[in-house]
Amino acid sequence: MDKQVTKIGVLTSGGDSPGMNAAVRAVVRTGIYYGMEIFGIMRGYSGMIENDIVPMHSRSVANIIQRGGTILKTARCKEFFGYEGRKKAHSNLKKLGINGLVIVGGDGSFRGAHQFSEEFDIPCIGLPGTIDKDIAGTDFTIGFDTAVNTAVEAIDKIRDTADAHDRLFIIEVMGRDAGYIALHSGIATGAENILIPERKTDIEELISSLQEKEKRKKLVNLVVVAEGDNFGGSDEVAKVVKQRLPNVDTRVCVLGHIQRGGSPSCLDRVIASRMGYSAVECLMEGRFNVMVGILNNKMHFTPLEKAVKAKQKIGDEWMKIVKILAS
Repeated sequence: MDKQVTKIGVLTSGGDSPGMNAAVRAVVRTGIYYGMEIFGIMRGYSGMIENDIVPMHSRSVANIIQRGGTILKTARCKEFFGYEGRKKAHSNLKKLGINGLVIVGGDGSFRGAHQFSEEFDIPCIGLPGTIDKDIAGTDFTIGFDTAVNTAVEAIDKIRDTADAHDRLFIIEVMGRDAGYIALHSGIATGAENILIPERKTDIEELISSLQEKEKRKKLVNLVVVAEGDNFGGSDEVAKVVKQRLPNVDTRVCVLGHIQRGGSPSCLDRVIASRMGYSAVECLMEGRFNVMVGILNNKMHFTPLEKAVKAKQKIGDEWMKIVKILAS
């Protein structure tokens, strides 16, 4: 891949996350600054296959940096899993002369990008856009900070009503495969217990902990559960708690997709802007097929094939912090 990239296609793929618009804006305006043509690909890989591709100009991305979601829309595309689908997508790009791609998404999106690039010699740059913060090679993913702050704001409000009624609340946050939203929001709100996919839930330990707090007359308790917790999420945990602790007034609250939306935080806008700018520079400099991340406040580049295999890990120290601070 020693070719010069002159036309860039940018797309958002997988689950939406606050800050995706800031990343798209940065790619468009940086590309235009360097004399490139930029195209927006609608609905992720689906738009690439269906030729739903539009030229973008500086004004195309005006007044979007503060908006959640993505102006390019997003979708999960089964057809792109097959070679024929990818071949059709490449044909559409070729007709427009697009010879470089920027993909804002998670590891599933990066897997598709890596395979597509290998087959059709199209350089790709990945930007980590996921609220789950489950991709190694970057301290933050686009959308995580906004999502976790949304969860914190909601849990703080739940604590108010828990305190008024002396209740135990079991609160479910997003995180099908990763527990970072649960971990960070739980620590930030003083949750007594945090259940995450990375750790097998010991229900007996949880019950024992709550029983001990009941004896101490600590009647207001929060348990934050990631949706991917191996015990089955908040409803399953609550069933056992209600059976074993019938005297405890227990409620369940599932925060759901409220965590995906909303205006992105300052941090998400800034990192998305830096990553979008850097993505274009990578394509200009011939640094192809990498994910752009930020480690220790510096740009960091991870080969796409490694980015899709590596996951952020939650160390034992995190769980020790939770245990000590909730005592």
